[in-house]
This record gives sequence, C-alpha cells and structure tokens, in this order.
Amino acid sequence: MLDPSRDHPLRRILNDEVHARPPLRCQSPARITHFALMTGEDRPDARDPLEVLCEMAGKRPPPLDARYALVEFGPVTVKWERHTEFVSVTIVAPGDGGDGWSALTPELESWAYGLPGVRLVAVHLRLEPDSETPHTAESLATHFSGEVLGSFVNGMDALVWTDFRIGRDGYTRWLVRDVKLTPPRAGRLVQRLLEIETYRIAALLALPMARETASQLGAMERKLSDIVASTVSDRRSEEEAVLLDRLTRLAAEAEGQLNLNRYRFNASTAYAELVERRIQELREDRIEGLQRIGVFLARRFRPAMRTCETVARRQADLVDGIARASSMLRTRVDVQLAGQNADLLRSMDERTGAQLRMQEAVEGLSIFAISYYVIGLIKFLLEGVGVFGLHLEKPGTAIAVPLVLGFAWYSVRKVRRRIRKNART
Repeated sequence: MLDPSRDHPLRRILNDEVHARPPLRCQSPARITHFALMTGEDRPDARDPLEVLCEMAGKRPPPLDARYALVEFGPVTVKWERHTEFVSVTIVAPGDGGDGWSALTPELESWAYGLPGVRLVAVHLRLEPDSETPHTAESLATHFSGEVLGSFVNGMDALVWTDFRIGRDGYTRWLVRDVKLTPPRAGRLVQRLLEIETYRIAALLALPMARETASQLGAMERKLSDIVASTVSDRRSEEEAVLLDRLTRLAAEAEGQLNLNRYRFNASTAYAELVERRIQELREDRIEGLQRIGVFLARRFRPAMRTCETVARRQADLVDGIARASSMLRTRVDVQLAGQNADLLRSMDERTGAQLRMQEAVEGLSIFAISYYVIGLIKFLLEGVGVFGLHLEKPGTAIAVPLVLGFAWYSVRKVRRRIRKNART
C-alpha cells in the first residue's frame, strides 16, 4: 500500500476533478426541470438554497467549497451545481406525471422559485419510453408552440424534439423518446441537451453588447481615420501636439471599452464552443420532415456568435491601429522637436561665440586699463623720487610700460584658464 504522506497535497483533488459533475441516471419515463440563474462570481448567498434544501430533506450539507451536490428528496433527485457566473439546478422526478411536464413538487416549487440570482434558463424536459404511440406532427403541436425541430441521436437510440421557444408558463421544452438507452446513457443525453440550452443562452448574453458596441466602434474608427488623414500634411509642432492629444483621448476611450467587453466576449466564445461540442456529441440523424437541431443552430445561433467575434476583433484592431498611429505621430513630433533643438543649439553656439569674442575684446581693454593705472602710479612714484635729485620718471616709465603690460596680460590669461578648468570639472 502506498504511503499517503508522500502524496502531493493536491493529488486527490486533481484526480477527483474529472468526477466533479457526474451526470444523473435517468430511467424513462421521467420529468426533468432545469434552472440556471446568473449570480456573478462572488455572490455570497448563492449557496444558501442548497443548505435550505438539505435541511428540508434531512441531509447533511456538502463542504463549503463544494461546487456540486446531489440531494435525494423522496423519489425526486435534485442536482445543484455552482459554475463560474451562474448556478444551475436540475430536478428529476420519475414517472410521466400524466400530461404534465414539471418535476417540481409543491415544496420544491416554492424552494426553486426563491433561488437567488436572475433567471437565465428554465427548461422542462420529458423522457418517455418507446412503448408510447409514435409522435406525429399533430401530437407534437400539442407540446410545442413554434416550429418543431427534431433528430435521431446517439446512434438512432433516441429521438429528440424541441422548438427553442419560451412557452406561456415561462419554460422551454424538450421531448426525448428513449428507444434503447440505458439509465447512464439517458442521463448523459439529458445533460447534453440541458447544457445546449444553458450555454446557448449564456453565449448570447454578449450579443446585445456587441450590437451596441458596433455603433460606438464606427464612430471611433471615423475619428481615427480623420486623425490619420490629418497627419499626412505638413503641420507645425503645435498642431501635431493637438492631434496627439486627440489620439491619446481616443486610445483611452477604446481601451476602456475593450476592458469593459473583454470578459463577456471571452465567456461568450467559451460557451459557444461548449454548445458546438455538445451538438457534435449528439450524433444527429435526420427525422423525415423535420429540421435537425444542429442545422437550426448553425443558421440561427452561429451567425450571432460571428457577430460577437467580429466586434471583438474590431475592438482589438482599433486599439492596435490607435497604437500604430500614436507611434507614427509621436515619431513625427520627436523629429520636429529634435530639429528645433538642433536649431536652438546652433543659435546658442553662435551667441556663445559672439559672447566669447566680446569677452576677449573686454579682456584686452581691461589689460590696457589696468596697465594705464599701474603705470600712472609708477610715474607718480618716480616723480616723488625727484625730490631727492633723482630724475627717473621718463626712463622708469618707459621701462615699466612693457613690464606692466606683460604682467597684466599674463595675470588675466591665468585667471581665464583657471575659470575654464573649474567649469570643466
């Protein structure tokens, strides 16, 4: 025997995931009522009805993290499932109930109608044995109000009819004739049909959003075309900046719309894939005189999904187009700014050269001014020495002139070099 202490902590949970939602066993005749209610991903009261049902049936409620529960309520079986954004409840009652379709007892009816959330799907499904009288167009018209669709399914082992219409009682109806199904196969067939109905409606939740978004996308695409057309002509940098601001605002609007619709469109795609897969699993064959269920959905359901997919692609293309236009316009603005900066640097260089020449001229004048005052002081000094009988002012002044000029030039040059050295460091 294996030592469980060496198992990965998630081994059992991951292994049991494939058994998390087993189909019900259905023995004909039977009546099945199914609900799907939108609760969102974080509705805290979504589990409350399950605990109430377990209390009514005298059963122990499942763990808090359970996403599936099967409750026996006398002869009636109730299956509760928690999906990502909705809760589904399937009620199976044995027997044909006469001409009735509902599997709800009075107690379960009160419980089911009090389920939290917004009702998305309500279905009655009737599973009848092959021993009953074969259906004709007239007998089917007593069960359905619209155009009846039908198919042989599961390798001719069952027949299925529906009209995909909501009846006066608020339920859509499916009629299944069991030719030679075992209870497990009948349960899997019933689950496929209920999932087709549930996922079909869940996928179509994106259609109104897609239609509304399409008109908004048209306006934004025209704005983008106008901005791109405006960038073709040569414009001043101020005008380019205005265009870039308009483009930035458009990008924010498009990105906000994309984020608003992303979850719904992605969920719609996932639900539509599940519908397609369930239809393939039916393995339909034609009933003479009736349109197959898969053909009907291919003509009515798939175009709606194509609309959603097209709008989702248009949104992504618009965001990409805005990004390309922004990059192009930003490049043009950067090039213009680089040219302006180059012109500014050339202008600064010219002004610096002029200032340098002026500075050199001022330095030359400064040398002469300093030398003039120093020589004047020397001359006064030599004239004072003449009191003692020494007349040196003329030769002394003549000698002092080149010496003072050289010393002044050397001193100014040294100071200028020191200033330049400090500026570099």
